[in-house]
Amino acid sequence: MIPEALPAPAATAPAPLLSRVDRAAVFLMLLGDEEATGLLSRLSPQELEKLGAAMMALGEIETPHMAEALADFAGEASRELLPRRGRTDRVRTLLDKALGPARADSMMQRIEPEAAPRSLELAKWLAPGVLVRLILDEHPQVIAALLLLIDPEPAAEILAMLPLELQTLVVERVAKSGAISATAIATIDTLLTQRISATYGTAALMLGGPRDAANLINLAAGELRNTVLPAIAERDGPLAERIEEELFTFEMLFVLDPMSMGRLLRDVDNEKLVDALKGLKEPERAPFFAAMSSRAADGVRDEIELRGRLAKSEVVAAQKAIVEIARGLADAGEIVIGNASADFV
Repeated sequence: MIPEALPAPAATAPAPLLSRVDRAAVFLMLLGDEEATGLLSRLSPQELEKLGAAMMALGEIETPHMAEALADFAGEASRELLPRRGRTDRVRTLLDKALGPARADSMMQRIEPEAAPRSLELAKWLAPGVLVRLILDEHPQVIAALLLLIDPEPAAEILAMLPLELQTLVVERVAKSGAISATAIATIDTLLTQRISATYGTAALMLGGPRDAANLINLAAGELRNTVLPAIAERDGPLAERIEEELFTFEMLFVLDPMSMGRLLRDVDNEKLVDALKGLKEPERAPFFAAMSSRAADGVRDEIELRGRLAKSEVVAAQKAIVEIARGLADAGEIVIGNASADFV
């Protein structure tokens, strides 16, 4: 009697080479800049952080990895269901292009009556430490409601930063909370608007404007200041002047008082500082050295001398990085640029 053939073992799927986040990162890097930017603009701050970290951590990307990322995308695209998440941003983008920003905003208010208030949306992008400072003296019920309105990860970080006795009160109210009424949401939004405006000025609640334009010029490669501003001045002289007033240059750091300079240098990487000072003459380096101990200043001088020749682009890049740190500290009120009555505070 011939024994029956045993059934063939089921084929097992090969183990994936990359995690889902890594596959998404690879897929984005295979896209053009415009397409990748369009996708990134729809992500939440937490998703952007995870995806950006994955993109930075990936080493050499080989063909099997790229194939796996593309196959994963094809599998997702084959689903019959289009997720609701991100639909609001997609509709707003389409309406902006079709109607223009003003009419698109009016239309969104009609078709999306329960849209999240502007300040609550902005709160999602603020660091937990910043939010803690804004709400620390509020009633525990208000803090609990805010934590329920933002994403869980930053909410947990905020909770951990609160004083112990306040943590207990907030957690208790979170546990007892039910549906948050529209009135409560409006109240919290008003509170955040007042606090953000008081701390950072009304500019924190606005997008665009001369300062943002100046920031782009400061951070862009090349001499945009000498090309873009004259062209704008030909069409709109007052606008060009307002942008010029907001420009933040490395030379403006030369007039920092020693205390402000010392605060800035605490946040500057030593390699960046050496590269930035390499392109300066000795008198221009003096304000930086004056804020250091003599031993630290001598050490930086030695590193500058030992550093090989640097391309001008490397020096400029280092200086722009320091300018960006200084801008952030000035906006936070930790250092003062220029006179107390000047535009830069």
